[in-house]
Amino acid sequence: MTKQLQRAIDDNLHFLVIEVASQLATLTHYLQQPSETVGEALLGRSGYGYNLKVRIQNHCLELLKESEAANVHYWRGIETVASELAQITALGRHIVHQVDHLQRPSQLKQSKLAQWLEIVQTAIADIEPALAQKNSRLALKIGRSEARLDRHYARYWRQTLKQLQRGRAPEERLLLLRIAQLIEQMGDSLLLMSEAIISGNVGQPLDMESFYSLQASIESLTEEGDAESVSMRSIAETRSGSGISALTLSRGEQQTTAIYKAGQKRKLKEEREGVESWHEIYPGLAPRILSYKKRGESAALLIEHLAGETFERIVLHQSQAQIMTALKYLNRTLSQVWLETRRNQPIQANHMAQLRQRLPDVYAIHPHFQNGSVTIGGSRLRSFEQLLQRAEEVEQQLIAPFSVYIHGDFNVDNVIFDPNEKRINFIDLHRSCYMDYVQDIAVFMVSNYRLRILDQQVRQRIMLLCRRFYQNRRQFALKQRDKSFDARLALGLVRSFATSTRFILDQTLAEEMFYRSHYLLEQLLAATPQRLKKFRLPIEALFRG
Repeated sequence: MTKQLQRAIDDNLHFLVIEVASQLATLTHYLQQPSETVGEALLGRSGYGYNLKVRIQNHCLELLKESEAANVHYWRGIETVASELAQITALGRHIVHQVDHLQRPSQLKQSKLAQWLEIVQTAIADIEPALAQKNSRLALKIGRSEARLDRHYARYWRQTLKQLQRGRAPEERLLLLRIAQLIEQMGDSLLLMSEAIISGNVGQPLDMESFYSLQASIESLTEEGDAESVSMRSIAETRSGSGISALTLSRGEQQTTAIYKAGQKRKLKEEREGVESWHEIYPGLAPRILSYKKRGESAALLIEHLAGETFERIVLHQSQAQIMTALKYLNRTLSQVWLETRRNQPIQANHMAQLRQRLPDVYAIHPHFQNGSVTIGGSRLRSFEQLLQRAEEVEQQLIAPFSVYIHGDFNVDNVIFDPNEKRINFIDLHRSCYMDYVQDIAVFMVSNYRLRILDQQVRQRIMLLCRRFYQNRRQFALKQRDKSFDARLALGLVRSFATSTRFILDQTLAEEMFYRSHYLLEQLLAATPQRLKKFRLPIEALFRG
């Protein structure tokens, strides 16, 4: 069945490419010698191409249901190619409609717009070979056609502007400019097809800039830099849009595995700088940067592949004993890092300011969290906003006695433990800085809490881990004579519980977390200013099994 579907897709795509090429040839002739007969013929050919596109998309959908993960991007790429081929013919029909409004069609030949279509035709001819050979270099050639058409259009636009300023046939000039724009939009379709073919070859969504960055990264590790010999397996995608993949380079019997991240240049530059800062401040904790390449607004990072598992996987899939072993080494590592990087300079985390900045996003997802104060059993409960205003005042009294170098985004999936080497590593380090260490503690605890786990035994293990983690970190704070630790951690947990709900659509879990923020604020604000430093976090109530 699969082979039959693949053959049907190949056949229909072949017919669609031929149809598009034929229509473009006819359109080229039409722009050189406009005639009503040829125009009507082009307008009448919409149905065939549309039917071919729909057949290809339907067959791809069937294959996607049974396709291995590695093939998903290939079949999605075929879908995109079919859609954009049909879009090019639709743009051609729009051109015919525009030509109908020209008073002097002879101007079309003088404009030389028909020559632009030769660029499109050449690119269309490369589509089937690029797909059949999985040839990313040929796909890049298709994509570069878009830039050529953009340059043609930019020049034509400037020429038209000058002619309009001279008052020469403004209506005709604007119609010709519209036709030029429609041809330029065909270049946009070519670029999308190019990127779809490349993504199918690599096995991960990539635009042209990201692919160039990938090529450059690989060339820095190999002599040949043959990007097509690279295998990639998509791992995740960050909320900021950076794609994360496991990349394997094979050269003979040798294999090199690395983590490949592609995304916005600004974000990846921050991560590179974060990793490099850790190497200077506390060597051995962060992975090595193997390569950093940038192009335009995109960039790519190749990072050392670290042995071990993330804390998230350990918590979800390992035994209680293994979890506690990992926690022991995490606590030991944190104590060493914090002691090594300690600066005896008071600092304030401003958790409430961070919370206020993110509250609009929280309320956009969960508008009922914005309710005012309520009365229950004769007792009036303050609204979250009222509590937040009061907490902002209280926070000014709670200053950490020292700062340490923190991770900055200390989620369970950003901590790796290697049980063989008994070693902890940190990843995703773009937010690292000197700060109050309770920020990392709060983020780690809440990132455990928000794991969507229905299994009660696993849930109990997670809550136990949070309580044990808190107890150990509190002992560290006592040894450092940090008297406001619990009160500051309470504010950090308020911030993390509440702001994390903007990523959670599960209403029950989101409410559990937001109401914990509310409860914790009530508890903290019940303490008098004199007793804030004696405040004790209600850990059992917050992290019950």
